[in-house]
Amino acid sequence: MPEHIPQEPGEFAGRTALVTGAGQGIGAAVATALAARGAHVVATDRDAHGIDELAAASRGTAGQVTPRVMDVTDPTAVATVIGDVVRDHDSLDLLVNVAGILRTAPVAELTDADWADTFAVNTTGVFHTSRAAAAHMTARGSGCIVTVASNAAGIPRTGMAAYAASKAAATMFTKCLGLEIARSGVRCNVVAPGSTDTAMQRSLWTDDEAPQRVIAGDPETYRTGIPLGRIAAPEDIAEAVVFLASDRARHITLQELYVDGGATLR
Repeated sequence: MPEHIPQEPGEFAGRTALVTGAGQGIGAAVATALAARGAHVVATDRDAHGIDELAAASRGTAGQVTPRVMDVTDPTAVATVIGDVVRDHDSLDLLVNVAGILRTAPVAELTDADWADTFAVNTTGVFHTSRAAAAHMTARGSGCIVTVASNAAGIPRTGMAAYAASKAAATMFTKCLGLEIARSGVRCNVVAPGSTDTAMQRSLWTDDEAPQRVIAGDPETYRTGIPLGRIAAPEDIAEAVVFLASDRARHITLQELYVDGGATLR
């Protein structure tokens, strides 16, 4: 008979997950979705306010959210937090890399600081967390890493060279890591969102008509619209992460799942 693969609300019961960038937006949605399914989520962010609110809101769910301040650009801090998680919970079953920043400008106007800061968080931060988590997971012989990148990693965007390049690098890093550690039983996948209703997305909007322009597309910037006719909610991205993190996806690794309403026409 086929093996039973759990799909119940408590499918992550007994598992420990660490989510970066959990103070708002997609990170908060991912942490909430995992806790609702029974995971003990260590919600990290460099700002305590959002993760403290998240932990308070999660009380009464099937799982638990523990807030922990962590800056992904600091390798010592990352190693300390992940070491503490393993010590306190005996395992780290799941890492979700969500922390990210956006600096927009034409390439000719990008500053060195914009470029360095973008890569420090979006790429090097993923390296720091994934390296530390993978060392534990491979020793245990199980685990899962999901990196939330962007559809901008797979299609050129005007004014977004630093962001797109950093997300493309994080995507390929995650796949290479996944190849190296697959025989240890650890899976690594990527979720690539399109336009999603987050603070980052809203920072690009200049008026009330901006969301409709995103959906319609803009030929002047060579940008297609969104065929499904809507901007994603953070929960849409979180559900894709939860699937790839679950045993339902136990034979999926090195993959990149676009969740963009068809915007990249892939």
